[in-house]
Amino acid sequence: MNSFPTRTKLATAVLLSIAPIVPAWHGVSTSQHLTKPDSTHAVAVQTVDIRALWHDPIDIPSLNLAFGQGGSRHAPREGAAYKFVKEDLGGSSPKFYIEDNDGVEWLAKVGDEARGETAATRIVWAMGYFSDEDYFVAELHVSGMPKLHRKSKAISRNGTVRGARLERREKGEKKVGNWQWLDNPFLNTRELNGLKVLMALLNNWDLKTSNNKVYEEKDGELHYVVSDLGASFGRTGAIATRSKGNLKDYKRDPFIQHQSEKTVDFVMRTKPFPLTDLFRRRYYKEKVQIAEVTKNVPLVDAKWIGSQLSKLSSEQIREALRTSGFLPEEVDAYTEVIEKRIAELTSL
Repeated sequence: MNSFPTRTKLATAVLLSIAPIVPAWHGVSTSQHLTKPDSTHAVAVQTVDIRALWHDPIDIPSLNLAFGQGGSRHAPREGAAYKFVKEDLGGSSPKFYIEDNDGVEWLAKVGDEARGETAATRIVWAMGYFSDEDYFVAELHVSGMPKLHRKSKAISRNGTVRGARLERREKGEKKVGNWQWLDNPFLNTRELNGLKVLMALLNNWDLKTSNNKVYEEKDGELHYVVSDLGASFGRTGAIATRSKGNLKDYKRDPFIQHQSEKTVDFVMRTKPFPLTDLFRRRYYKEKVQIAEVTKNVPLVDAKWIGSQLSKLSSEQIREALRTSGFLPEEVDAYTEVIEKRIAELTSL
């Protein structure tokens, strides 16, 4: 595998090659910062077009939220056979790579993130942002399944896996770095601010830099992606109070914290107890920064993403939830909360 500096040089070369043909565009910045995974070191490269983050979905009411970005053509094939490849110990949920009999590699995730993450990618994608190609599979069988380091009741000894999110791994796609919410090429654009509002709408509290990926596609395009949306549809908070995929918490959690004449703050309760700073300074700083992501959002930008969200029909939202494994009663209840939050945005 190539080293990070080599990948960065490749991304820089691609950007330099397209720079002369990039038109003046709302949201273009003169520099960006790609952060090497698990590092605080940032590498400056060239101008990044807003289309690396967002593209106009054009006809939102016509979008099929049953499949999301990958569409039906990239969905797991019914009756496909899978074999175990390796375990992934990143994050907190049980995850492992598998390969189907068509040679397609998938990253399977089970647990309390699987359903919510799949549904969240549908909504983010429908708003014009790039997302992972996630699909929910109620049950599949994986041959050669070993005992994982992270145990789960969703995985049986015979290799039967229940309630899995399958993320398609696209051949030819390269991860070239991570991007930061508070330091990136798109600061002060309505598109980045709209994405921040979406994180608040979903109650995705895990907004750390390691969850934000920059991919270089086969055609050389860069895609800035929030690649882990598993901490959604629950309650924001500190370690002891937060949740994910919890309908009761999602219904009770407030959405808008404060509104002024020009800006709006959205609820993101991730700031730890102050004494944490004494013995876990880096952790404390990270959580404080996450809490700032959804603060001071320009009112006009919040209203813009609200108007985009309002174009989704109730049936589209229900379809996103239904195909992500939620029960009928959960689909109705989640849809009600999501639409209530959208209404709060449009009435700002």
